[in-house]
Amino acid sequence: MARNNYEYSTSPRKLQPNYQRKKKKRNLKIVEDVPRREIKISAEQKRRHAKLTIAVIGIFTLLLTISYRNSEINEKFSEVQTLKKELSSIEKENEQTEVSIQNSLNLNTIEKLAKEKLGMQKLTNKQTLYINLPKRDYVETPSEKVIIDTEKNWFEQLIDKIFNN
Repeated sequence: MARNNYEYSTSPRKLQPNYQRKKKKRNLKIVEDVPRREIKISAEQKRRHAKLTIAVIGIFTLLLTISYRNSEINEKFSEVQTLKKELSSIEKENEQTEVSIQNSLNLNTIEKLAKEKLGMQKLTNKQTLYINLPKRDYVETPSEKVIIDTEKNWFEQLIDKIFNN
């Protein structure tokens, strides 16, 4: 009787797999009651053991390097944060200093400080002295000609002798 792909029951039938497992046969020797000194390890087992040891050491070194790098990054990040905080505090201090300078440059403040701290007073007409100056120019013209003599190379000296004679 030919069977359809359609199932009439509520649970489908179980299909059998079409593949067969290929099993690798390893020749394992069972060693019983043999002292450790007498057990011989093959070269292949030594190579596997060496490869595994190198891989474990390599992974450990890689993880250690990554961990060290992350700690360096965290240290630099915290240093940057500290410097940012210091910069913001210095900027605030600078702004406060600028405001105090602006306040001290006010003419009324300067006049008040001059009167209180220095005991200064405003000028009166009696304290003003006027001076008449003649309209003469006080700058003197040079009476001698200034000659600046620089060292000349042999070619310039030759040209000077030819044209000046």
